[in-house]
Amino acid sequence: MSDLASPSAEPLPWDQPGWRASATAWIDKQLAGLGLRLAGPIEQPHVRPWSTVLSVPSSGGLLYFKAAARALAHEPALTAALARWRPDCMPEILATDTDRGWLLMRDGGVSLRSLVRADGDLHRWGPVLPLYAELQMEMAGRLPELLALGALDRRLERLPADYDRLLADTASLRLDQPDGLSTEAYQRLRALAPRFADECRRLAAFGLPETLHHDDFHDGNIFVHGPRLTLTDWGESCAAHPFFTTLVMLRGAAYTLKLASDAPEVTALRDAYLEPWQRLAPRAVLLEGCALAQHVGMVGRALTWHRVVSSLPEPYRSEQAEAVPGWLGEYLVN
Repeated sequence: MSDLASPSAEPLPWDQPGWRASATAWIDKQLAGLGLRLAGPIEQPHVRPWSTVLSVPSSGGLLYFKAAARALAHEPALTAALARWRPDCMPEILATDTDRGWLLMRDGGVSLRSLVRADGDLHRWGPVLPLYAELQMEMAGRLPELLALGALDRRLERLPADYDRLLADTASLRLDQPDGLSTEAYQRLRALAPRFADECRRLAAFGLPETLHHDDFHDGNIFVHGPRLTLTDWGESCAAHPFFTTLVMLRGAAYTLKLASDAPEVTALRDAYLEPWQRLAPRAVLLEGCALAQHVGMVGRALTWHRVVSSLPEPYRSEQAEAVPGWLGEYLVN
């Protein structure tokens, strides 16, 4: 079954009376089991329609509690598995409640984004990119496990059918509404279905293994503590072509320093990410595959946003509704 069928809209847990008390009681219980205690007030620095984060000062250092909305409630189990497989670069998970989509983890340090902005250049991405590429190569052998844990299924063989199903949900495309698709653009997208299917076949023909893809891989989700790098926020991760990652990664890097998307510094990041993949294909092939993957990946982003937005209650659904037609519009013009 396609994950295009999102959980039905329901109230966000953290908007409900008693949720904060329930989360705090769970945190207290986990701390006691770990031999820790609270060392200050619990605060809520991050609230989004799809997740919220509580900061938990403890006698063992700063911890974070994260709760995911139902559409991404697989995040704790998936993150815990990744932390078992690659503890060197994943959050240190102290406890999970997979039924409620909760996890408790240690502070990972300062965000890469804050460091890049302070330095005014992108050199701090240097050690991140080969680490992430190697992680993807390793995780290709765990694709069935990733899917069983709830990673969104964006494998190339499935995308043409998911494209058709997405276009069939015209309500999510906001036809001829503000921040939606025009009827003319919608008809063009429908006419492009054979081309999209061909692009998926061409991308598969490059022969690179489908694997773990972090669908929101930007510098705000990477944390630095001394030499340690922590890759976080795996709720939107997928089983997909590895190079889909470059779509958000490169745009995010450019955005942080207000660079053009084709600035030399941004292109250098792409090349650094692709370098480890030269064990599997020549550079020219990788460059062609990367460009095609970024284009196909725009539809992948629309599919992920569709899953999230369609599961949200109002007013959050309307506030985020532009994301699905927005990504399809980008696919159309690029």
